[in-house]
Amino acid sequence: MDDIDRKNRKVVVIGSLNYDVCLKQERLPEEGETIFADTVEYCGGGKGANQAVQAAKLGIPTYMVGCVGDDEQGIFLRRKLEEYGVHTDRIREVEGNSGMSVAQSLYDGGVRASVVKGANNRVTKEDIDALEGFLTEGDIVVFQLEIPIPVVEYAVRFCRERGCYVILNGAPAAEVSKETLRLTNVFVVNELEAGFYCGKPVSDRNAAEQEIVKMCEELGNICIFTLGKEGSVVCGKEQVGFVPSQKVQAVESTGAGDSFIGGLCYGLIKGMDVFEAARFATCCSAKTVCKTGGQPAMPVLSEVMEIYQK
Repeated sequence: MDDIDRKNRKVVVIGSLNYDVCLKQERLPEEGETIFADTVEYCGGGKGANQAVQAAKLGIPTYMVGCVGDDEQGIFLRRKLEEYGVHTDRIREVEGNSGMSVAQSLYDGGVRASVVKGANNRVTKEDIDALEGFLTEGDIVVFQLEIPIPVVEYAVRFCRERGCYVILNGAPAAEVSKETLRLTNVFVVNELEAGFYCGKPVSDRNAAEQEIVKMCEELGNICIFTLGKEGSVVCGKEQVGFVPSQKVQAVESTGAGDSFIGGLCYGLIKGMDVFEAARFATCCSAKTVCKTGGQPAMPVLSEVMEIYQK
């Protein structure tokens, strides 16, 4: 379906949950060098969980579908989601380790991370089949690519066949069938990922505006290329628009892209067209980069409105 049925709608995020170890430090070590980090924080993460948290913090009924391990980290991840208002009864516990990442947040605002898939690699088609009767027409279902790609491809079709509105965040960049991409209602990537899917670099607004039109024509859906602090380019229904970023004093970029996805869900559920929803989502990201810590940094609705309504 092209439009969202806004009665009894909810957001369902199918994807990854990671236990994040976040180090704050001046710079990365050189080869063979050991340096001290300033601080360490432990928080919930994973693209899927982050996107769910942002949607929930904006007041949207939000459900997480994924897997955690039978470890202390899995307990932590569930508890954190519940604290933010995300429904966790669709998260399955599996034997072994939960997903984990170690992120290095640098003074210049950059972030480097290494990720262990852990339980995220255990999401199966049976987990998707278990959503029969739970998903309803008009639900927004959000995917990323940190769980097995065959499961994502199966789930996208499963959700579209049940009348759901599907957003695919093609991150991290990976080979996904064109059939799956065409089934999505909205395909969102950053500039590096856009280069992967377009087969050529997308390094600035001009390149993004050229390549996004080609992608939209090929896929027949709505495409969004986020360009970091520059803004984002949106293409849909034979229209291309540029959404400038909000000018803020950025502290770090952790979770900014996921905050954008959560904000996009809010905008679409509230009846905004995709261009206005992208503007709202940009305000979410702007608030997120002003603090450290990913999920804790993500704004509630009143904080977003401070800049959205200006």
